[in-house]
Amino acid sequence: MLIYVVKPGDSLWTISNYYNVSTAQMISANGLQYPNSLLVGQSLIIPVEDTVHVVKTGESLWQIAQNYGISVQAIVDANRIINPQNIYPGLQLYIPATRYQIKQGETLEQIAERYGISLERLMNTNNIQDSSLIYPGAVIVIPRQRPSIYVNGYIYDFTENSSNVVREVGDYLTYLSPFAYRIREDGSLETIDDSALINAAYAENIVPMMAITNFTATELGHNLAHVVLSNESIRENLITNILDIMRNKGYLGVNIDFENVLPSDRENYNTFLELTVERLHRENFFVSTALAPKTGPGQQGLLYEAHDYEAHGRIVDFVVLMTYEWGYRLGPPQAISPLNRIKQVLDYAVTVIPREKILFGFQLYARDWIVPHLPGMEAETFSMQEAVARAVRYQVAIQFDPVSQTPFYNYIDEQGRQHQVWFEDARSAQAKFDTVKDYRLRGISYWALGFPFPQNWTLLQDNFDII
Repeated sequence: MLIYVVKPGDSLWTISNYYNVSTAQMISANGLQYPNSLLVGQSLIIPVEDTVHVVKTGESLWQIAQNYGISVQAIVDANRIINPQNIYPGLQLYIPATRYQIKQGETLEQIAERYGISLERLMNTNNIQDSSLIYPGAVIVIPRQRPSIYVNGYIYDFTENSSNVVREVGDYLTYLSPFAYRIREDGSLETIDDSALINAAYAENIVPMMAITNFTATELGHNLAHVVLSNESIRENLITNILDIMRNKGYLGVNIDFENVLPSDRENYNTFLELTVERLHRENFFVSTALAPKTGPGQQGLLYEAHDYEAHGRIVDFVVLMTYEWGYRLGPPQAISPLNRIKQVLDYAVTVIPREKILFGFQLYARDWIVPHLPGMEAETFSMQEAVARAVRYQVAIQFDPVSQTPFYNYIDEQGRQHQVWFEDARSAQAKFDTVKDYRLRGISYWALGFPFPQNWTLLQDNFDII
């Protein structure tokens, strides 16, 4: 798909007309709530199979053409390249979709098999309702090959609406993680009402993954973690209780999110993971962990020191990197998931954790800070759709920070207070998906479901085949 940034004077009709797509397709792909009120700087997904490729260091046109399954000449012609040898890092290349003319006697099933894609995807790409209603000479678009990834979604909404949320995004998930069972000092677990979510996961062919933790919104949990991790009998009791819940509820694996663990409990935590994996693997359950975003083995701080990247990468089946929350709700305004900072984490992570074990953390919420920020002031957290709606309400242009690859804007409210909003859009989401592909990671983990972001799901499905 293409991503278009709204310019002064643009309307949804003029953009749709230029790219030869309907306004209805544009509204659907972008989840537009205010199609008649586009903002300067707003990013829109153009639902076509064409795309844009940014040349990386060392790439050649031949490599790029091979990756997209088209000819070098098609790229040269589409971009009017005079010297194919003279391409450079950062150059944006328009990559046209592969088009195919149907021959006499051919079926869509045969064409889909030839190109290694599903019949359903071929039909959806070309808006074909009945595969038998095709004719020789018709030209169809062949969708691109996509890498396969695993996708996790944490959810902490246990209201009646939570099952609807799972159904809405079920096609995009491998795992669903209701958050969370909190450990107690004796190794037991506080219960949560997760039955409806587990049933919704099975109905959508999603793997339910139990999540356990040691903290709450008001308690760091470091002392609680110490009591449990440093005592052999309590550790064993906790593992037994995890297994009992998994068997009774139908969970197929566990995600261990112990945060603020004391540095002195680093080895105790590693030992607990080894014991957990040993016992759960015996019963064919998997084990994963959530890790704070470290940029090196010696990073200081309560969040980081006990999270041993090398040990987690060796012991557990996969890890979730919590690559978000730089823009903390109680801190000063900034990008929540700045891509430049995330890449620093990934550069370290892939040296000690197998790439096929790493899930990239992606936040699904926006934040609004009052500025200037004062200690103790808390930012408002809401959905990406609300971020755009608020920009429309105050009629402000959306800006884009090229370093963090994140959109933001400023506005003045009715009380005369200055605000700054940081969120995600099609540009920032695509940049993150490109990073997942560039680093060849296992997949993506979302924190947290329940914040509407239609552009994300449209682009996720366009970039990947979800296992």
